[in-house]
Amino acid sequence: MESANQGLLADAMTDVPVDNAARGAAPQGLTLAEEEELRAELAKVEEEIGTLRQVLAAKERHCGELKRKLGLTPLDGLKQNLSKSWHDVQVSNAYVKTSEKLGEWNDKVTQSDFYKKTQETLSQAGQKTSAALSNVGSVISRKLGDMRNSATFKSFEDRVGTIKSRVVGSRENSTDGLHSPSGAGDKPPQDNAPF
Repeated sequence: MESANQGLLADAMTDVPVDNAARGAAPQGLTLAEEEELRAELAKVEEEIGTLRQVLAAKERHCGELKRKLGLTPLDGLKQNLSKSWHDVQVSNAYVKTSEKLGEWNDKVTQSDFYKKTQETLSQAGQKTSAALSNVGSVISRKLGDMRNSATFKSFEDRVGTIKSRVVGSRENSTDGLHSPSGAGDKPPQDNAPF
């Protein structure tokens, strides 16, 4: 059976196109013996690569099982990888040089006359805005106080108080069972108890 498989393999290989250099003529600068030696070494290296891939796949499965047993999730791994990557970025030469350059630019900008004038102007504008808002708050507070002391508001407050006393009074009366809620609100309660 093995010889039959080899025969099929040989037949299949005859169908595969091969370039002239691999067919018989050695590549430029190589003898046939050197080419055969290199081909044997190539086959050996490819076989080792296949074996290493199998070992790596088995190790990755085992690693996954261990992580699952420890309760480590892929998210934990991602967090760890991101943290390590960010640390690597922070210690990289490009990041360090960029940080230094930005620090220099910051120093130059904050020491410039234009920056100082702009900062003073914004500070003054902030103080004026704060004072204006404080004045507006005081005016509103005073106006509300004046409004509360006005006759219109007092009249409104009295009406609300009267309505409240009627509503509360009718509740108290309805819980006693002496008056119906639809009865007159200003009449004194009557003692109509049957006993």
